[in-house]
Amino acid sequence: MPEIYYVYILHCADGTYYTGYSGNLSRRLKQHQSGSIPRAYTKPRRPVKLIWASEFESKKEARGYEKKLKSWSTQRKEKLIADGKTNTNQIKEDQSIPD
Repeated sequence: MPEIYYVYILHCADGTYYTGYSGNLSRRLKQHQSGSIPRAYTKPRRPVKLIWASEFESKKEARGYEKKLKSWSTQRKEKLIADGKTNTNQIKEDQSIPD
């Protein structure tokens, strides 16, 4: 059974976005909400809300996509979220959200 990794975007209480990846999304979301990671970006910005996530078949692929999303402008992330695209094949085929 292949391992699944997730890239996700959280909306923080201060209106900012946080992009991350994890092999266990529910555990990671609990960590963000509880503030259990002392220097985490989200700790002083709680509560946070999961607003977008996508599955990847490898850690390398997830980390690469996380890095790409982190380089995107807020406007571009909001378009991705508004379009509701969670499948990376869908994203790559959509010319309005270029690689």
